[in-house]
Amino acid sequence: MEEEKLKKEKSDLWEWIKALIIAFLLAALIRFVLFTPIVVDGESMMPTLESGERMIVNKLNYKVGDIQRFDIVVFHAPEKKDYIKRVIGVPGDTLEYKNDQLYINDKKVNETYLQDYKNQIVDGGTLTEDFSLLDYTGKKIIPKGYYFVMGDNRRNSKDSRHIGLVSEEKIVGKASVVFWPIENFGTID
Repeated sequence: MEEEKLKKEKSDLWEWIKALIIAFLLAALIRFVLFTPIVVDGESMMPTLESGERMIVNKLNYKVGDIQRFDIVVFHAPEKKDYIKRVIGVPGDTLEYKNDQLYINDKKVNETYLQDYKNQIVDGGTLTEDFSLLDYTGKKIIPKGYYFVMGDNRRNSKDSRHIGLVSEEKIVGKASVVFWPIENFGTID
């Protein structure tokens, strides 16, 4: 009887250990392979994202699909930090801003996510200064495997205008869900 009780206790203990190991492995898989949390640091993505908001970054999204124009992505920046910005240009695009208007492949593109912010500018200036993207060949084209990213707060954003194009290998994933503060919980565009 005593021996049976001891065997059952060992069996129960072993089951608990296996359950804990499986839970740990699943948590590690989710955290390091599928999703990761990030804290928005700074004002470069205002008004879309506020400094201090916590988000979930989907790391799997780009392993099975393509990076799309206007996705909000997290990437490893040159300063050994992770930045969060919006994809403006994708491989093959030409890119230009004139009079606060985006042109991709010589076609006018409306950035509806910026319209309310542009309407709030009271100093008569523009949200985005004029520029053209030129690569090392002197052509205005984004090469394969690279992306042009910008913060939504164009006046206060260190982005591809300053750090250059972002390689696909540096992109961690797509940021699309705010989970904290709870009153801001939801998906973003």
